Amino acid sequence: MEIIIQPDSFESSYLAARIIVRLVRAKPQAVLGFATGQSPLQLYQFLIKMHKNEGLDFSQVTAFNLDEYVGLDPSHPASYHSYMRDNLFRQINIRKDRVNIPDGLASDIPASCHTYEDRIHASGGIDIQILGIGTDGHIGFNEPSSSLASRTRIKTLTAQTRRDNAALFSGEAAVPHHVITMGLGTIMDCRMCLLLAFGKKKALAIAQAVEGPVTAMVPASILQMHPHAICMIDEEAASGLQRAFYYRWVYDNKPDWQKY
Repeated sequence: MEIIIQPDSFESSYLAARIIVRLVRAKPQAVLGFATGQSPLQLYQFLIKMHKNEGLDFSQVTAFNLDEYVGLDPSHPASYHSYMRDNLFRQINIRKDRVNIPDGLASDIPASCHTYEDRIHASGGIDIQILGIGTDGHIGFNEPSSSLASRTRIKTLTAQTRRDNAALFSGEAAVPHHVITMGLGTIMDCRMCLLLAFGKKKALAIAQAVEGPVTAMVPASILQMHPHAICMIDEEAASGLQRAFYYRWVYDNKPDWQKY
């Protein structure tokens, strides 16, 4: 796992955008995995600016989203369909038929999950999967104790995750109990994982995921086993890392051909 510590979320998000831009320019048919939440918002703003000002072309890109709430209509303002439309897809030239988001209204959820996995496989696999991390170390909605080999499936949210997401609803009681999420095994199949984490409240989760043992109780820790995982964090999120000096030293002394 490569740990890149930047001064703040702005610098981190800009560097993450450059990684994605480099891929899309080199491979116009790239397959990108998108995440929701607060962490990727600045990254998406950079991608929108690069599309509008620099001609970054998403017309051949295929998108797969990590997750969606069960029971929410795509038009619901708290759905991840709405989030992606409002914060990225509506403002770039990605084709609607190339956008894939789990179906929270599926009548047969297990079959829908199998179909989602099949679509990822048929696309050639995800080139870069963007990830956030929960305060309990979850990625996607793979809550603590999730199987490290899991695939796209239904999951029950913890009380903590429902509290964390309550601001998007009319109170905690309105937050769905269930979601569809890519599994940890699905995420590990992606050719690159790009995890974003900002702020002091993510410091413990980052420290456990990066420097703790690989354990289902901290799902993000499985990224230690990924051949190309990048953890892009700000100073506050890095504040719990014991080897932060070393991570900075490694990044500052990259050979030119490895720099982003």
